[in-house]
Amino acid sequence: MHIDKILPSIVTVRSLIPDDAFTAGTLGTLREGSGVIIRENGLVLTIGYLITEAEEIWLTRQDGQVVPGHALAYDQETGFGLVQAIGPIGLPAMDFGNSDEARIGDPVWLADGIGQSVRGTIIAKQEFAGYWEYLLDEALFIAPAHPSWGGAPLVGADGKLLGIASLRLQTSANEMIADVNMVVPIDLLPPILDDLLNRGRVNKPPRPWLGAFSAEIDGKVVVINVARKGPAARAGLRSGDIILEMRGSEVDGLADFYRQVWTSGPAGAEITMRVSRNGREQWIRVKSGDRSSFLKKPQLQ
Repeated sequence: MHIDKILPSIVTVRSLIPDDAFTAGTLGTLREGSGVIIRENGLVLTIGYLITEAEEIWLTRQDGQVVPGHALAYDQETGFGLVQAIGPIGLPAMDFGNSDEARIGDPVWLADGIGQSVRGTIIAKQEFAGYWEYLLDEALFIAPAHPSWGGAPLVGADGKLLGIASLRLQTSANEMIADVNMVVPIDLLPPILDDLLNRGRVNKPPRPWLGAFSAEIDGKVVVINVARKGPAARAGLRSGDIILEMRGSEVDGLADFYRQVWTSGPAGAEITMRVSRNGREQWIRVKSGDRSSFLKKPQLQ
């Protein structure tokens, strides 16, 4: 595959977010990345954090033409975001590949909306737990990393879409540190695409959300920060707290912590957890919430 064949389907995504948006403090009010055309009508797939709470979105073609866009959906479970171009964008759609069939060692391309591309390799397919209450059972990891990864499409040797880049991470092996990209697999999109287009979200009850930013350190779940005015903050959870137990079950790492939260009941239910704070243990009750209820809803331009 020649990289020039796929570049016309890739656009830059530029979003403006209100100063008073819930995510403005953590993600900023000006967000820039990439997206890929997945339908001839100008439907763009990107990574959701670029468009969360956006009041303006601008899509730029490789030739510099700018088209306004409208945020259709952000799926918090997968991390995908959808933008609809307002008016003709005149670009070809990229076909979906099969990320489940992709293998470690396969050659791939990551490309962004300004024409930068990196030829890389799938180096891992494994579970990924993010600090913002996010978990993928199997993410794709690509090396070398693309310098402009946010929303960049991952393309296989056949020119088909395998996923959307979300993060740049560092990994170490044999005392060597390398940068890699974490990519959300495209196979997660088809089962939810109709719901996202028709409803703006998946048609099922929202997951319980705490608003706790956590990390796994030596096998322990440590709270790094809490979202201002979020459920964890209101309950008194603090930075530095170590989460030991939930509802009578020990917490075995970050992924297990999330799964226990999400199976604790509907959003709004009370979750009891045992934490260690400054060497002392205590119980905290957190009334979980629906993350989307804290976010500004997109307004049609």
